[in-house]
Amino acid sequence: EAKNSLALLRLSLAHCQVVVGDRFDEATLHTLLHPPGKQVRLLYPDVPAAPAAPAPVLDPEIPVRLVVIDATWRKSLRMLLEHPALAALPRLTLTAAKPTRYRVIRAARHTDQLSTLEATVQALAMLEGAAFDGAPLLEAFGRFVEQEARRCRAQDHRATHRGG
Repeated sequence: EAKNSLALLRLSLAHCQVVVGDRFDEATLHTLLHPPGKQVRLLYPDVPAAPAAPAPVLDPEIPVRLVVIDATWRKSLRMLLEHPALAALPRLTLTAAKPTRYRVIRAARHTDQLSTLEATVQALAMLEGAAFDGAPLLEAFGRFVEQEARRCRAQDHRATHRGG
């Protein structure tokens, strides 16, 4: 999609692996979710429809694979419900999420509903602390959002003044 923040993540993070799909067979999902020598966390809130499993404390000596679902809230919840292996992953939940910049171009019911990029940057900052500087990525995303907003306004302006 033109508004897809995942594309910017893919271009910006050296170890970003994108797997496209919403239904996976058990063997494929197991391979993706349980890489050897890594701890895994699913970036997703604890929701009543798919409660989070207790998360063991992260071992700072073992690398983390952060699993992020890039989908609408409805579709991501459906994926959790359809894939028990995904729902069983220990969760990383954002605490005090910063307000989204994405609202300018995509509707959200709440200010804490973030784009995939914003949520991932906040999660990486939680996991890596001062070793991770997400500011350049968020600045690039801010420019992307503003450019997209200008494009949408120009389209609306042309549509409003067409045929008059």
